[in-house]
Amino acid sequence: MSEFAVASQTTLEAVQAALGSKIKRISSKLGEVTVVVSAADYHAACITLRDTTGCEFEQLLDLCGIDYSQYKDGAYDGPRYCVALQLLSVSLNQRLRLKVYAAEDDVPMVASVNDVWASANWYEREAFDLFGIVFEGHDDLR
Repeated sequence: MSEFAVASQTTLEAVQAALGSKIKRISSKLGEVTVVVSAADYHAACITLRDTTGCEFEQLLDLCGIDYSQYKDGAYDGPRYCVALQLLSVSLNQRLRLKVYAAEDDVPMVASVNDVWASANWYEREAFDLFGIVFEGHDDLR
């Protein structure tokens, strides 16, 4: 097994143990672990991923909005809006992609994680400006 495969398996197992039933879907492809949580569990999952031993994702590298309306040439049948985060554990040298889908397409809304990672501030404002995704609890969306 390659070094990447071992590292991603370790990350996957740590995230599974930490989040448990909050996980809607988890996968590891090409050495990258992606986990999907519900909008209701999103904020709590972020705190868990930051604070749990074995995860320790203390840094948010990126947060972006995704609009799936034209995905698969418009044949996609899932929620339209998604927020994807790229997290880094500097102390454990591991990365994670966390995704959450907005529960509604008309008024896409997820919790703000600005209180978890201060770097989310600008990224959430950008996703709001570009996609109209509302980050509940963000005190300066513009």
